[in-house]
Amino acid sequence: MELNENARVDTGQVDDRRGSGGGGGMGIPIPGGGGRGGIVGLVIAVLVALVGGGFGLNAMNGGGAESGDNTSLTQKCSADDALKQLDCRNTLYVNSIQAYWRTALPERFGQQYQPSKTVFFSQGVNTGCGQADSGVGPFYCPADDLVYIDLTFYQTLADQLGAEGEFAQPYVLAHEYGHHVQDLLGTEAQMRRQQQRDPGSANALSVKLELQADCYAGAWAKNATGTADEQGQKIFKSITEQDIAQAIDTAEKIGDDAISKRANRPVNPEEFTHGSSEQRKQWFTKGYTTGDPKSCDTFGGSL
Repeated sequence: MELNENARVDTGQVDDRRGSGGGGGMGIPIPGGGGRGGIVGLVIAVLVALVGGGFGLNAMNGGGAESGDNTSLTQKCSADDALKQLDCRNTLYVNSIQAYWRTALPERFGQQYQPSKTVFFSQGVNTGCGQADSGVGPFYCPADDLVYIDLTFYQTLADQLGAEGEFAQPYVLAHEYGHHVQDLLGTEAQMRRQQQRDPGSANALSVKLELQADCYAGAWAKNATGTADEQGQKIFKSITEQDIAQAIDTAEKIGDDAISKRANRPVNPEEFTHGSSEQRKQWFTKGYTTGDPKSCDTFGGSL
């Protein structure tokens, strides 16, 4: 993977709340939540088995909307060495993902894309879905239409789950923006209604939602080298097969079965909420192979 050093990093697509003292909720972890307040994400509420307790999302507190100060991030990402900085690279990944969906959503689904900011936070944050702390992993909150991530998550991903490749990072973000697209299309809300009507299928429906987000991430990856900044500068110079292999490796290592095995817990498919390693690999690969988000119909049949 090679980013274009001439591409402009648009920090306006990020809300930098690091160090703002948002505070983390210590309530019961709510992987899918309920109704429009439920968070959806990559490995929500499973890292507890690997990194210990002390995390949660308290959906009873009704998150307060706060915003950060992007001044230092904007200055850093305007410097000549911007692409050496983790937060600037991740901001550029966000720029690419949203540039893709600005074109793909109207072309493939006939609907205009509505941008969503990514919130960088440290330790804890207030959200429209309640208070959260870093242990929940990266997530999307449908109640405020924002993606949330503590960038230290990537170190946890590498150290605790063995997903060390650089391309794991844009895959994580592309997955979360897949949830934003589901929110815009009404898929997430429809899935929540189905869960309420048929609680026995709640986990299976959650798996379908997560696998679709993986597939959307694959579709972005296929088209990422075609994305550009507002001045028309390409954001990526290249994405290699090794990069795609890193994304697939990450998808496999955060499968429900893989995490259960790593935590020395029984593997029970009926308890899966995000999909098995093989399913996550399969659906990311399908999105990447076709390059078409319309191919990501996980709800249309068996998985």
